[in-house]
Amino acid sequence: MSIPFLDLAAQYRSIKQEIDPAIQSVIDSCAFASGPAVEKFEREFAAYCGVSHCIGVGNGTSAIELILRAYGIGAGDEVITVANSFFASAEAISLANATPILVDCCENDALMDTTKLEAAITKKTKAILPVHLYGQCADMDAINAVAIKHNLLVIEDACQAHGALYKAKKEGLPTGASAKAGSLADAAAFSFYPGKNLGAYGEAGAVTTNDEAIAKKIRMLRDHGMSEKYKHQIVGRNERMDGIQGAVLSVKLKHLDAWNTARRTHAKLYRELLEGNPKIGLFTEHEDRCQNYHLFVVRVQNRDTLQTKLKEKGIQSGIHYPIPIHLQEAYAGKWKKGDFPIAEKLAGEILSLPMYAEMTTEMVREVSETLKACV
Repeated sequence: MSIPFLDLAAQYRSIKQEIDPAIQSVIDSCAFASGPAVEKFEREFAAYCGVSHCIGVGNGTSAIELILRAYGIGAGDEVITVANSFFASAEAISLANATPILVDCCENDALMDTTKLEAAITKKTKAILPVHLYGQCADMDAINAVAIKHNLLVIEDACQAHGALYKAKKEGLPTGASAKAGSLADAAAFSFYPGKNLGAYGEAGAVTTNDEAIAKKIRMLRDHGMSEKYKHQIVGRNERMDGIQGAVLSVKLKHLDAWNTARRTHAKLYRELLEGNPKIGLFTEHEDRCQNYHLFVVRVQNRDTLQTKLKEKGIQSGIHYPIPIHLQEAYAGKWKKGDFPIAEKLAGEILSLPMYAEMTTEMVREVSETLKACV
């Protein structure tokens, strides 16, 4: 059986009757840059995340950068993030002219090791940027506690966490209630890259926040620093969300919870079929969090050879991510091999298996059985 890593065509076929007229409506209105479709999605996604404001932007990297700029974080400031994320987590900090400071991850879940946070804080530290890697929320209770103690901002990198849940202990929420990623800190950044659980048909991103002043500033920053047309109060960027992407995302948002539920069902079966195999490692699924399974990642030895074997049998897979941030050439000289040993260890072992809502039970079983045979 040939099984792709991701099948966006299958998703499109399932919602074609909704998507096509939504795109056509933008074409008919000619509201291609921002416009009513984007504004509609912003309202819907803010409500979905349980926050007051959503600001649509060009991509997830820009979402992080604009949050930092809106809070006045820049040259001479430090922002702490994790070593084993996608490069953009640190890149956006650098693009804001601030300095990324890395901490290692935990081996059991690949999330930020919160016990390393305080040692990384200096008088220049302004914010912590935890990453909800693979769609599971970082330990936000611990992170927010450190931030409060040291008077730091917390900015969620929720670019993989659309619809992921965290057991909230926030003011205004009943004990034991769950809050969504995007509502767990001062602000959050989302990516709607096509392969995400909530993906656009091109590049797009968003910021969510309850801070009205920050929301207002980000709206200006994404649109050349304008509060109204041709009146530029600050130097901004051109980071508006396209109208077509807003329309597509509004359609897809109605299906997100169902798609996430399907992913969790697939993940549960993967776990049942793979647990107990000494040659296949599974990351911890925390009981107080409900991840969206943007990716289903296992740990194996001889990963590259195994990936080749799977490909030969028709099963596609991925690696997220093969080179930790601190070993990327772009940051050569800033860190060295051995600085973040857990991130380095995981980078050589992780393998992302096929994961998307449209998978069938038979496909999950085929991937699992083939993986066990190959290891």
